[in-house]
Amino acid sequence: MDKDIERRLEQGAEELGLSLSSDQRAKLLGYMDLLKKWNKTYNLTALKTDEQMLVHHILDSLAVVVPLRERIQSTPQNEGTVQGAIAMPQETVPVQKLSIRLLDVGSGGGLPGVVLAIMNPTWFVTCVDAVEKKTTFITQVAGILGLSNLKSKHTRIEKFEVEPFDVVISRAFASLADFANLSGQLVEQSGHLVAMKGYYLDDEVAELETQSDWQVEQHLPICVPQLDAERCLIYLKRKGNKIG
Repeated sequence: MDKDIERRLEQGAEELGLSLSSDQRAKLLGYMDLLKKWNKTYNLTALKTDEQMLVHHILDSLAVVVPLRERIQSTPQNEGTVQGAIAMPQETVPVQKLSIRLLDVGSGGGLPGVVLAIMNPTWFVTCVDAVEKKTTFITQVAGILGLSNLKSKHTRIEKFEVEPFDVVISRAFASLADFANLSGQLVEQSGHLVAMKGYYLDDEVAELETQSDWQVEQHLPICVPQLDAERCLIYLKRKGNKIG
């Protein structure tokens, strides 16, 4: 990998409040290499250059790591514990050491799921996609990079039957209403349903309010280093649930 790309990865991570270990850096760069290699055959992404993949895929996914950690860490222990979490007061346990179950819906080539698995080794990440070649790729990534906490599932999300997850996230997967209606049943009662969006869309929010059992809890703008475009996280909550 080009040294300039390595430098820009380090710089971008620092701007996001992340200190990459040598292992994490190597795996993120290795993931980029695998994306490029497999993309020639499987058409995993429209982006072709190292710079594009770094900014629009890797840094874009890294930008949600700290907000997600903070969100999970702030979940009151008495409202439901993270499945398999260490039996200690939550404020004393760094969230990246909790055994969190996370589902990445419509993961494509593994974004943000692969990046979240690399950055949080005790988070158990499942990437779901309806396109088999994409889930096959993610399985290969997990094996080559030694990510025992990452797995993929080839299925449509509405047909995926499994125990609920602590976090369900999507990146430009569908409208908010479709995302909530298709994925909401897979979220723990005290869990988090999170959409990564380019910008806040009032029409999507209005549709969500009228066509689903979910509503917006928080709209959080995020800044992706080296990217001149809007990005945000939208946290959803079940109607009738107390905010916070």
